[in-house]
Amino acid sequence: MILIFPNNPIHSGYPLISTTQMASDSLFFSEEEQQRIIHAIQEAERETSGEIKVHVEKKCPGDVLDRTKEVFEFLKMHKTQDHNAVLFYLAYEDRKFAVFGDQGIDQKVPDGFWTSTKDLLRSNFSEYLFTQGLCLAIREAGLQLKQHFPYRSDDVNELPDDISFGS
Repeated sequence: MILIFPNNPIHSGYPLISTTQMASDSLFFSEEEQQRIIHAIQEAERETSGEIKVHVEKKCPGDVLDRTKEVFEFLKMHKTQDHNAVLFYLAYEDRKFAVFGDQGIDQKVPDGFWTSTKDLLRSNFSEYLFTQGLCLAIREAGLQLKQHFPYRSDDVNELPDDISFGS
């Protein structure tokens, strides 16, 4: 399931992303804020086999939905064993964000979950509380993942818990 805000025409040919921190985009979050977000991801994943990632870039090249799908695939989030990855995408200068859940989690979350997650992010983002909004939404996603994809003794962290930044 994908939630978007807002939606613009697609623009192709935008450079692919880097999973390493790029100076300009990583400056959007201070080092302390980045650590808080990473800690939220680690806490959310502690009791689930699900995976959560955050991707940040200045601008969204076109349609936020298409870009989120592109990032999801580039980060290989679609390759998790149970298809239970969730991506939080933020293009801060364009004021766009999306939440993308792979088919495994999308099929299991209750009606209204994605909308309530979007609303939680929007209410925090509108107050410029980006770190708080992401941490709260990550926690909520983690609770859903825990309920539907509990931690297993053979669980492996399939994706790094760092924040990826766009180019």
